[in-house]
Amino acid sequence: MKAMTIKKYGKSPLEQAELPTPEVGEHDVLVEVYAASINPIDFKIRDGKVKMLLSYQMPLVLGNDFSGTVIQVGNKVSTFQVGDEVYGRPRKNRIGTFAEYLSVHEDDVSLKPDNLTFVEAASLPLVGLTTWQAFHDILQLKPGQKILIHAGAGGVGTFAIQLAKEMGAYVATTASEKGHELVSSLGADQIINYKQQSFEDVLEGFDAVFDTLGGDSLNRSFQVLKSHGKIVSVSAVPNGRFAVENQMGYIKRILFTLVSRNIASLERKYNVDYHFLFMKPSGEQLKRIKKLVENKKIRPVIDKVFPLEEAQKAIQYVETGRAKGKVVLEVKKPL
Repeated sequence: MKAMTIKKYGKSPLEQAELPTPEVGEHDVLVEVYAASINPIDFKIRDGKVKMLLSYQMPLVLGNDFSGTVIQVGNKVSTFQVGDEVYGRPRKNRIGTFAEYLSVHEDDVSLKPDNLTFVEAASLPLVGLTTWQAFHDILQLKPGQKILIHAGAGGVGTFAIQLAKEMGAYVATTASEKGHELVSSLGADQIINYKQQSFEDVLEGFDAVFDTLGGDSLNRSFQVLKSHGKIVSVSAVPNGRFAVENQMGYIKRILFTLVSRNIASLERKYNVDYHFLFMKPSGEQLKRIKKLVENKKIRPVIDKVFPLEEAQKAIQYVETGRAKGKVVLEVKKPL
């Protein structure tokens, strides 16, 4: 099968390779991949920035979500059959969606939304699961609460605005002037042009912040929260709480506590809670997202589509930060 791989960590470009079709375990489904989307985790993995959390053998096929058709099922699979049109996010030790075929555990897959193309469906699993777990599991967002969503026109942000509105929240978001029309169409109640205003000078008394940027934007976000508010970040550093919740060893607990000292200081200063989110695959949650999409509560937002062979070009485009919505690789066209 054709696949886009890296041979070592760093900025080396992806290379096309011919690899064996993956083996299928007893609880796996083999998917003929039609589309896969680009996510920031792809170039973070490539650059070796998450080696403390994830370790991979080389050469490595990148790619963290997909859509396609089931062409084989393991002998203990009960939820899918050959011919099913599916979408999903494989578990972290089984990534590799930038390829023609993927073997994935049945628990990490759902039937794709009936009203979406494969390209549209592939844009949703990672951003959808990330947002779902942030809003439902950590923030426990309630109707009437106020949330700041950073980078509302980005891949995660476009989904997050829609889910927050569906949950009844008041949504403020940051976006450039070019992104204003898009985030407004998705339901944002308040838009801060980050090139002209500092969001912390405009917002106050918020219940929650969804951080997709990290760095200075995260640090300033503490100021907009009311006492006992919560921040969820997918772009900053893990803290000691994350290590404990994920049953990591003593050394990682100490290390993450040390690297998050500044964040811990801000937590104490503003009396708020910081959570680092490392999303987990879930076919069950994808089923819930499927229903929202089919009921037209959420729609995919796609910026550009590249062929599989141009995965390197697609990643470089996402790295510029200019994409509005998701960037998708079309691996092959369905018959």
